Amino acid sequence: MSEQGPKDSKDSKHREQPKESARPEDPEHTARPEGPHEAATEATRSLRGLSTELTARVPQLLEAMRSVGTGLELHTTLDRICETAAELAHARYAAIGVVDEEGRGLSDFVTYGVPEPVAREIGHRPDGHRGLLGALIHDPRPVRLADLTADSRFAGFPPGHPPMRTFLGVPIRVQGEIFGNLYLSEKDGGGEFTDYDLHMVRVLATEAGIAIGNARLYEAARQRERWIDGSVAVTTALLSGGDADDALAVVAEQARHLAASAAGIVLLPAQDGGLEIVAVSETEPTGALGVIIPAQSPVVGMLLGGEAVFVDDSATDPRMITTLADRFGPSMLLPLHSGGRVLGALATPRARGGRPFTETERTLAAQFASQAALALMMAEAQRDRERLAVYEDRDRIARDLHDLVIQRLFATGMMLESAQRRSDVPEVQTGVGRAVDELDVTIQEIRTAIFALQQEPAEAPSGLRTRVLREINMAAVPLGFKPSHHFVGPVDAAVGELTGKNLIAALREALSNAFRHAVASRIDVVVDATATLPDGRDAVRLTVADDGVGIPPGGRRSGLRNLARRAESLGGASWFGPGLGEDGGGTAVVWQAPL
Repeated sequence: MSEQGPKDSKDSKHREQPKESARPEDPEHTARPEGPHEAATEATRSLRGLSTELTARVPQLLEAMRSVGTGLELHTTLDRICETAAELAHARYAAIGVVDEEGRGLSDFVTYGVPEPVAREIGHRPDGHRGLLGALIHDPRPVRLADLTADSRFAGFPPGHPPMRTFLGVPIRVQGEIFGNLYLSEKDGGGEFTDYDLHMVRVLATEAGIAIGNARLYEAARQRERWIDGSVAVTTALLSGGDADDALAVVAEQARHLAASAAGIVLLPAQDGGLEIVAVSETEPTGALGVIIPAQSPVVGMLLGGEAVFVDDSATDPRMITTLADRFGPSMLLPLHSGGRVLGALATPRARGGRPFTETERTLAAQFASQAALALMMAEAQRDRERLAVYEDRDRIARDLHDLVIQRLFATGMMLESAQRRSDVPEVQTGVGRAVDELDVTIQEIRTAIFALQQEPAEAPSGLRTRVLREINMAAVPLGFKPSHHFVGPVDAAVGELTGKNLIAALREALSNAFRHAVASRIDVVVDATATLPDGRDAVRLTVADDGVGIPPGGRRSGLRNLARRAESLGGASWFGPGLGEDGGGTAVVWQAPL
């Protein structure tokens, strides 16, 4: 990238004058104002005594100043400043380069006058590290050039860039600090930018600094509000008592949305000491779910030690040793720590070439991660309390069965045996004897149940078949009938725990959708562990088909999108088609993922 000049001009901006650029445009360049008040005073003083042409343009300047002062959206404000400056100075192109927090390059580049197809052909925005734009970042003084291509600082245009010759650049200060530079190029009629243009644009830049300052304050307040709302959503999801995996998915989704990143990733400690990706929300499927970052990765030690890691480019940073890193650019990796414990980590990587995270974004994300960790701990404590309550109930039930029920059954058995001995009728003796035997069997079964109640619940989850049947039985109550089911292949042996969890969640979602929307009288559930993906990989396929009303055109499909995202996170897919009704009526939802 011949940065600066080329990419920068992605919109419109530079035109440099050879000799004129050598001198800073008049004495005003030497005395650099320290803040907006000084800049406005100096610019106003420079207006005095100038020609009637400039005086005649003052109403236009005042209207331009009024225009840039309206609105509070930062990017909208920058767009308005570009457009207003171009109209004020009669320029074909305008751009604002926003200087990054380190003051070494550009974090954003807003343009006016460059058609969208041309902007796409130019490609990446300029980074401000080279060329004329880089020079203006390091020496933020007004520059007026008759021919920017003849200036020694010019670094060339990228392919597809529109030709530009005349150039006017003015710094924009916000509360005394350099925010960026306003660039204008291609004066109408082919002439050069005049002193009048320079003075007018400098005054406009002063007003723009005030408008940008207000917009930044508003944006910061809105940003904090969004992160707070996200924290509330995460806390609610974690404490709602729902599925833990679904709650972690909410954490990942909120983090991705709030950080404006390409993915939100939740990682929890793995058995081998690394970090396993247990929840993913992403704009494009990467198959990241279940990937383990090994313990030898430098970032794992830092995160488990409670230290945040900020990466400028995941693809090139030597600390990022997973293949997933090649797909991402700037990243935040934040420990989920609370109460002295590190529960896991949260990652929010942006796409390659994305803008770096600002200091404010890093601070807000760290606060969000801390809040999420606290919510995780509270949810864990809540589950412990619920588990303890279950254990106490189990103990109480076991005691009642032993002390009350078994004793009564014993007493009943003894009374029946006494009646058997007193009876002279053989049929009665035989019938009572069978009843006593049944009581003995019942007592033995109760003792077995008491023993089971006194044991810890099995750590390993039940097989996938059992969990599928459990979901079907639970769905039968609201549906009013029990869906049929069919298993193909070694379901329990072939399907891994992670894929099984997601399949159960997909089944639950599909049955819920059928209950709420299908008005079905029949539902078939098929789990096929012998399926094959289009790329040849072995897969498990879940099909939930009904004979209901089907999906109306334009109907809500958020549940189907959830199914698709869950499948894509595993490298699979989900879709829907005709159901079990006549002529394909109803809906068949298919969900599949690799084994």
